[in-house]
Amino acid sequence: MKQTMKCCTALTLSLGLVAPALAQEPLKELGPGEGALSIVAWPGYIERGETDKNYDWVTDFENKTGCKISVKTAATSDEMVALMNEGGFDLVTASGDASLRLVAGKRVQPINTDLIPSWKTIDERMQNAPWHTVNDVHYGTPYVWGPNVLMYNTEVFKGEPPKSWNVVFEEVTLPDGKSNKGRVQAYDGPIHVADAANYLMAHKPELGIKDPYELNEEQYKAALDLLRVQRTLVGRYWHDAMIQIDDFKNEGVVASGSWPFQVNLMKAEKLPIDSVIPEEGVTGWADTTMLHAESEHPNCAYMWMEHTLSPKVQGDVSAWFGANPSVGAACKGNALLTDEGCATNGYNDFERVKFWKTPVSKCESQGECVPYHRWVSDYIGVIGGR
Repeated sequence: MKQTMKCCTALTLSLGLVAPALAQEPLKELGPGEGALSIVAWPGYIERGETDKNYDWVTDFENKTGCKISVKTAATSDEMVALMNEGGFDLVTASGDASLRLVAGKRVQPINTDLIPSWKTIDERMQNAPWHTVNDVHYGTPYVWGPNVLMYNTEVFKGEPPKSWNVVFEEVTLPDGKSNKGRVQAYDGPIHVADAANYLMAHKPELGIKDPYELNEEQYKAALDLLRVQRTLVGRYWHDAMIQIDDFKNEGVVASGSWPFQVNLMKAEKLPIDSVIPEEGVTGWADTTMLHAESEHPNCAYMWMEHTLSPKVQGDVSAWFGANPSVGAACKGNALLTDEGCATNGYNDFERVKFWKTPVSKCESQGECVPYHRWVSDYIGVIGGR
């Protein structure tokens, strides 16, 4: 939990004041590359063929531009915010529960879309998305997006996948005749409160939850109460994708919220793993490549943002992570993603995904909501058994 606690002071800022936070003027023209580029990224987002030689979208970029890439992986959005607050990085692949915090904290700068020729090819659903656009000013380039799926062991759930998130939120007997207690996991990040709220939207409609990121005191209390029940079931909270994979392989874990990345890696090993979008729907992430306000290598950064919008890179990243491209052309003709890959990864389910965003006190659905710094401290308490 070090990453979560470390950045709490940054989370108390009023995100209602995002609008005037135009930190600086964007770059006017592209100059020569500076020879280096440092990126804070989710695991699996910046690959150079070291894990699988077929997945490499770094080497060619480095050869063409001379910009040598270094990557710092982060396991949670809170860790990404903390790293960007510390500085020393050029870019971050920020999810929606971090992006507006970075804008409000003036940790990222507006971008000049005229310097990114492929901007016009971005899916219209993503071009002006609220997680990177403030007062019609863009603070980043869309990367990829996807759902937080329910990953499960097919030998335990024989015949059909679990239909509901109840298998990770309430004690139930699984199809193998055993309890789920101690055999499920939950995400080690405060944004997981939204998954509980999403579950309650379907199972306790009397709470009146309209948006899992906009909760009044009563709704928020109900979500915390559900998470306390889940605490009695969870064998381990996960934030490291590779450790979660090991837990499914070796520690008897049979169900958890997860990313398609872990699902794909285990399926590639022919392990009895699959995933599903349950009947309650899912939360999800739409990630934006954002430029640090004090970037030392802005020209290389712009070159990288352009590079990542090519259909080839978009398709390769989406195939590797089990994500969906922000450039629709990537859905056809990519050998790794295949022409069926976008449909498989949920490209047409965009409207069903409740994308991560940072909870704020002034919210659209009901005026006053519980802000994110409360989510942080209270979720630490839940995990600690309080």
